[in-house]
Amino acid sequence: MFSGEQEAAVMGEPPGSAPVKNAVIDIQMESPRRDHIVWSLFNTLFMNICCLGFVAFAYSVKSRDRKMVGDITGAQSYASTAKCLNICALVLGLLLIIILIIIVSTGSLMVLQALSELIQNHGGH
Repeated sequence: MFSGEQEAAVMGEPPGSAPVKNAVIDIQMESPRRDHIVWSLFNTLFMNICCLGFVAFAYSVKSRDRKMVGDITGAQSYASTAKCLNICALVLGLLLIIILIIIVSTGSLMVLQALSELIQNHGGH
């Protein structure tokens, strides 16, 4: 008997059976990619210009679903689209806020100037 067969006989295996070979499979886990779901939720609630935040949120959820299934390529694709949509929503939202601040501040200055002229005209009578 060979040494493998002797070990098998000692362990209770029938004599003459082939020794068991173990295979080691090395599974490399890729680092989990970001799905940008928190950023998408923020944009959905606060910066939802032209529904870009909501669409980004939908793509983030799709990315998370693909990641849970194990489709890393699909998850990366959806996450990349969500990131682009989030950037667009954030930039457009910030531009809108800046424009509104400019309009409100210049409008209030015009109102104050008109009021001061009105007071000066009535005060001169």
